[in-house]
Amino acid sequence: MKTSIKITGIFILSFMMLCNGGVFGQKKNAPVRVLLITGGHDFDSSLDAYMESLPGIVVKHVKHPNALSMLRPENRSLYDVVLLYDTYDTTSEQEKKDFADCFKEGKGLVVWHHATASYRDWPEYQEIIGGRYYFTSWTDSKGISHPPSTYKHDVQFRVKVADRKHPVSKGIVDFDILDETYGSFCVNPEVRVLLTTNEPTSVPSIVWTKQYGKSKVVTILLGHDQHAWNNPNHKKLLTQAILWAK
Repeated sequence: MKTSIKITGIFILSFMMLCNGGVFGQKKNAPVRVLLITGGHDFDSSLDAYMESLPGIVVKHVKHPNALSMLRPENRSLYDVVLLYDTYDTTSEQEKKDFADCFKEGKGLVVWHHATASYRDWPEYQEIIGGRYYFTSWTDSKGISHPPSTYKHDVQFRVKVADRKHPVSKGIVDFDILDETYGSFCVNPEVRVLLTTNEPTSVPSIVWTKQYGKSKVVTILLGHDQHAWNNPNHKKLLTQAILWAK
């Protein structure tokens, strides 16, 4: 009887190990599948190689004008996280619905740098990503008027970690970076700010998270080109944003 109980116990333990880390647990350790969307804005030609260097992810790169078809219901099983690195405006009402529904249903989203300037005539986009680059004067939630958003290339500035406990910013310390800054930029008041700066040509909040429907959303204003990408803190930040958003 003792031998039978011992054998049964070993079988149960082995089965649990398989489920957690073996044959049945392979998906748990599989790389995060990233749908990278570009178009409407130039970017460094090394982007694909850079994305391949990020640990724990695999990337499918799609470009406008056909990229939004990937957000249709029948294609959503092909990726875990959407990474927007586009600046695009042309959308039909059906594309807007597919876009919003994709993230209401729980697909992870990372909005990177100039993607914050997309869909300028679609107010819901600001609600999805938690902010907006405005091409014209705008009024904030307190009724205060602001001039159009600005940008400035090749600025050396200090980045400060405002939230050291969040998984996206965990392990990152204050750092210097050479990057493009965005000023007079609208950041929604409900977001959780992770990184900030005192650089006068930039909006103070430069990385934040929020919830949209069932989706985790991370918006990163950093990341114009290789100068920023190859900063180890930026690389860590982008990688952790993707892994968390899944």
